[in-house]
Amino acid sequence: MSARRVALVTGSSRGLGRAIAERLAADGLAVAVNDRSGRGGPAVDAIRAAGGTAAAFPADVTDPRAVRGLVADVADTLGPIDVLVLNATGEQPPGALADWDRHEDMLGFFLHSPILLGGAVLAGMRERGGGRIVHVDSEVVDKPPLGMSAYVTAKAAQLGLMRSWARELAPDGITVNAVAPGFIPVERHAEVDDEERGRYLASVPAGRFGRPEEVAAAVSFFAAEDAGFITGQRVVVDGGRGLT
Repeated sequence: MSARRVALVTGSSRGLGRAIAERLAADGLAVAVNDRSGRGGPAVDAIRAAGGTAAAFPADVTDPRAVRGLVADVADTLGPIDVLVLNATGEQPPGALADWDRHEDMLGFFLHSPILLGGAVLAGMRERGGGRIVHVDSEVVDKPPLGMSAYVTAKAAQLGLMRSWARELAPDGITVNAVAPGFIPVERHAEVDDEERGRYLASVPAGRFGRPEEVAAAVSFFAAEDAGFITGQRVVVDGGRGLT
């Protein structure tokens, strides 16, 4: 790996992705801030104001051509990608149990997109003798909510991809792990009402909501150069809710 490692964090203009980007920048990595709509400017400005290195790269990570262009642009601007954080997501409204179109939409984000991105960075990682791939998973794989079959199924598929790639890429020095957040109040959760928030909080032994920075800390651990002997693992950041 290069002296100044480069991280691409997908879906990182706000919320969890932005927290992850800011943490990796604080760790000394040059960070590629990605989103689909070109809203990465404020995150980049915050990283630079804190003394870090970052640049914005708008791209649709579900589009094969856009992914190839994204990876090439990051390499030209910051350097080859050493750390890939798969955080991009979309809307997750409830849907019919057997609605294939909805399932396919979710698989596009959580299975197709990681395959496209992973495929685009693997050759370079292998050539340099290693790399880090971190999936941002979800607690729903363990505790499926009602009406969310498409999201849960796609996240479960993503977890299978992570474990399969971890086994196959270990000889190349490339680790593949996952971080599974519980409910973290960020912008995309604004529509959740107080009653639902209260029910969730009552199920968390820690007695509070998680913070984006706590998820980012787990990603930072897996992304570290010292984590080279840890692969195929999943850390659940849920305040102990999975124990109940």
